[in-house]
Amino acid sequence: MQEKKPTNCHYCGYCCAFIATVEDGRVVDLEPDPTRYPYDPKILAGCRRWRMNLDALDGADRVNYPLKRVGERGSGQWQRVSWDDALDEIASRLSALAEEHGRGVVASMIGGPHASFWPLHRFMTLFGSPNNMGIGQICWNPRIWMDVLTFGWTVEIDISSDTECLFVWGTNPAESDNSAFWQAIRSMGASPVPVVVIDPRFTRTAGVADLWIAPKPGTDCTLALGFMNVIIEEGLVDQAFVDEWCHGFDELAEHVRAYTPERVSEVCDVPVESIVQAARWFGSAKAAALISGRGIDQVGASVAPTHRAICCLRAITGNVDKPGACVIAEGSDFVPEVDLELTLEHFDELAALCLNTPYTPLQCYDGYRKAAALTERLGRRLPARYLTSAHPDLALRAMETGEPYPIRALIVQATNPLLTYADTHRVFKALMGLDLIVVLDYYLTSTASIADFVLPSAGAIERPLFQAHGGVANIAYGGPKAVEPYYERKCDYDIFRELGLRLGQAEEWPDETFEDAIASTLAPCGMDWETYCLLGLCHQPYGYYKHLKPGSDGKPQGFATSTGKIELASETLFALGGPRLPKQGEPRRLCGPDFVEEARRAGAAYLPLITGPRKQPYNASMYFNNESFREKVSYPVVEVSPETAADLGLQKGDYVEIATEKGSARFILDTATMRYGLICADYGWWHPEWKPGAPHFGGMWESNVNCLTSCSIEEGEPMIGTWSYNDIDCVIRKVDGPLSWQKGFSPEP
Repeated sequence: MQEKKPTNCHYCGYCCAFIATVEDGRVVDLEPDPTRYPYDPKILAGCRRWRMNLDALDGADRVNYPLKRVGERGSGQWQRVSWDDALDEIASRLSALAEEHGRGVVASMIGGPHASFWPLHRFMTLFGSPNNMGIGQICWNPRIWMDVLTFGWTVEIDISSDTECLFVWGTNPAESDNSAFWQAIRSMGASPVPVVVIDPRFTRTAGVADLWIAPKPGTDCTLALGFMNVIIEEGLVDQAFVDEWCHGFDELAEHVRAYTPERVSEVCDVPVESIVQAARWFGSAKAAALISGRGIDQVGASVAPTHRAICCLRAITGNVDKPGACVIAEGSDFVPEVDLELTLEHFDELAALCLNTPYTPLQCYDGYRKAAALTERLGRRLPARYLTSAHPDLALRAMETGEPYPIRALIVQATNPLLTYADTHRVFKALMGLDLIVVLDYYLTSTASIADFVLPSAGAIERPLFQAHGGVANIAYGGPKAVEPYYERKCDYDIFRELGLRLGQAEEWPDETFEDAIASTLAPCGMDWETYCLLGLCHQPYGYYKHLKPGSDGKPQGFATSTGKIELASETLFALGGPRLPKQGEPRRLCGPDFVEEARRAGAAYLPLITGPRKQPYNASMYFNNESFREKVSYPVVEVSPETAADLGLQKGDYVEIATEKGSARFILDTATMRYGLICADYGWWHPEWKPGAPHFGGMWESNVNCLTSCSIEEGEPMIGTWSYNDIDCVIRKVDGPLSWQKGFSPEP
């Protein structure tokens, strides 16, 4: 008998709704469901990933049973074990390590979108370790932190019929997730509304723009300050809003006085006319919207100043919590992320072990406490685990040196850090020396191949979904699983709950299933599990101008900052030792003079590098096991402009090597419309079809750009610790081929 069951895709953060046809507990067909969030069939029509759901359910390369390593680490020798045996031994070994070294002995690494974050974070909290890692410092955290300190909470773009100007800055929604943003941008591009795309590459999104600005990587902060210079000098400021609701305008105006279009043109290497035109469009619009992304989230020391400058740009033009511009999100009516992770209940003991505290005064427990005290004035509660996550450089040092205390165990969920974390050689060496590595994943990734235990995770269609936007908005979407997990796979919630029960955490895991946990999460807002599954969405419509709402004293409540106003000059950052006003930071340099000189003698050229632009159908290091994708996009490239290639004596299709003092990687050269003199390298390439483990570890040494990068905290952004993927230097030279990506190549055993 066939049944039709609602479920969701997990192949990007958009998590579209589907109807699964189920027969005898197996999914035999899948079709989009236009009745549930996100409701837009055009998104799926342009998506090449969702069709993977059926094949991946029973894929030959899936991990279906718990595996325990029996040979040398990375040898590829595994023994199938029961769940009870695996979890019993993991719990026992974690307990023994904690007894010997203390509760900070375990670290975690997590990725997405195919993971539930808070169950891992709750487990880490109850174990007593603050050492959860992720990619927050280079994705999401910088914007969230700067929004919070400037406006008192996070802001979200609000593209609508009210929008009269749109800036798309350092992101390419046409490729990243084909989301509603891309549909809206395409519509704007076909309308009289001016669209400005700011990106060193001429992306598909730039193709619909009225103006493409291609600044030198790492100079976006200066560009934003230049926009403000024009807006202030030409009287385009929303003076009434600024006078009433902004703190530090005179200080900001004096600061940006030096950032004339001519000076900014020299620093950013963009035309004066483009700076002036973009600023006039933004400043003259009754409502101007701005969306930014990872292109400015990964510029190292400049990341926080850039986001601060964008906040100030919005504020002085009155484009805050305004229809067609942006909205200040609301705290959730359902149980907030911070309560799900239980960090606040154990705050002091976790803070005492925080590795970040001496290094990043904002991204640590002390910084969180100061910021959270402000947001809670208006009832909004920040998630703690994301915004205090351990810096990878510091966690790696603890693995390497035992200082300030040893990290000897690691839990990895839904990520492949041997490809996705900076400085692959260092990460590999540090992880190989650990006493215990546990990996939850679908596949035997490069990282899974060096684990002690690999635990098979249930994926899309096999587990329910509750996507809550990082805990900073009053929205959650998703739905139920369509089938029970195939074989012996388990939902990540079940894995951490069962592990927690073995470690004495029973009181804090009252819900037996993830469905029960989601129902408990929804309960405060009056929505039950059945209604959530029917709608696929829990959300209250946005309200605007919330700063005008009367507070308990009858006066407008204002903003949740130390002054009650939008802080153009940041009092909180200054109190933490940071700058009151945004100013561009120094670029990250990975090539010393001697290294560059030696490379030049060998025929190399020295150029700036950006990495990892999103390109369909892949996403970071994911989906390379899809044969049809590999047929269409079959090898990794570095891109340069045609003019740059000609001046370097290179041609499209040449084999090239890019290198820093950290390492090197090889690619095939391609040309694209982009800034002259800039290199753009693909990110995340590996060979999932190769036998896992030594000596090749899935081909991660050949074309993995993270063999060149560094997460050194000393040269990162000083308040958050952001390292750089988009403003670094390298050398490039032609090399002999072929690469392993050419058809017919197979590695030696």
